[in-house]
Amino acid sequence: MLMTRTEIIEKLKDIIISADSRTAERADSVTEDTNIMQDLGFTSIGMLYIAIAIEEVFSIRFDNVGISDFVTVRNIVDYIEGKLQ
Repeated sequence: MLMTRTEIIEKLKDIIISADSRTAERADSVTEDTNIMQDLGFTSIGMLYIAIAIEEVFSIRFDNVGISDFVTVRNIVDYIEGKLQ
């Protein structure tokens, strides 16, 4: 299932909003350079929720990576893109 980076980011925005509704007003400004923890205020627990949701939405599994490996949206998009190929 090939998706464009833009499509992946749009799905990530939905996941981010569902993980914490307080991020809804900032979701439109999410770019590949957005820092998940600093810019959006997610904790490691929130990041775990995001990881689980990503696995479900994109039908992928995170292999040999930790939550701290994903600092920016770009890191997540790169990983998802690699898994979808």
